[in-house]
Amino acid sequence: MKGTSSHRRLVLASSSPRRVQLLAMLGLPFVQDPSRAEEPLPAGPVGTLDPEDWALRQALRKAKDVARRHPGALVIGADTVVELDGRLLGKPRDRQEAMAILGALAGREHRVASGVAVVDASTGRAATGTRLTRVWMRPLTRTEIEAYVATGEPMDKAGAYAIQGLGATLVPRIEGCYFNVVGLPLPLLADLLSLFGVRVLGPERILAHPGPGASGR
Repeated sequence: MKGTSSHRRLVLASSSPRRVQLLAMLGLPFVQDPSRAEEPLPAGPVGTLDPEDWALRQALRKAKDVARRHPGALVIGADTVVELDGRLLGKPRDRQEAMAILGALAGREHRVASGVAVVDASTGRAATGTRLTRVWMRPLTRTEIEAYVATGEPMDKAGAYAIQGLGATLVPRIEGCYFNVVGLPLPLLADLLSLFGVRVLGPERILAHPGPGASGR
C-alpha cells in the first residue's frame, strides 16, 4: 500500500532558506508559505522557561497560522533558538548585536533547541517534537568576529552563526543532531510525518528508483 506522500500536500510555514534546502533533501514535494505569527524572544534571563518548550510553542503557532490558509494540507512549522546562561538568543537585529552574540558564545558551550510541529489542516491534529544539541564554539579574537560578521552570514541565523557555512570553522564539536543546529532536525521531522502516513522511504520511492542493479539507463 502506498503512503499518503503521493497525494498529501506539504506546506512549509517558514521563510528560512536553510529549512527549504533541508526539507528538499527528503525528496518530498512541498510549497513554502511563511508564517508571520511569531512572538518576540523575551528580554533578559528566562528563568524557568525551557528553550525546547519555547521553540515548540513557536513552531506550533506558525503551523496553525498557515494551516488556516491551506485546507487539507499537512503544514510544517519549525523554530530554533540558542540558549546561553539562561538567555534565549535569536537572530541578530544588526551587526553590532551579531558581534555581541558571537563574543558571548566564543570559547563556550551553548545549547541549540528546535521545535517541529506538523499540523493536519483537515482535522486540526498536530504531531510535535523537539531536539536539543550541545555546541562548543572555539575562542575568537575580535578581529575574527569582525571578519565573520562582515561576510553577512550571521545576520539571519539564530545565534549569529551558520554551522553549514563559514561558521563551521567556529565550531569544533557538537553533541546531538547536526540538522537541528542548521534549523530543521530531519530525523525528527521524518518521524512526525510518518504519523500522518507520509513515509520518506516509502514503497513508492522504491518503485521510482529501481537502484543500480536495474537494467537500462
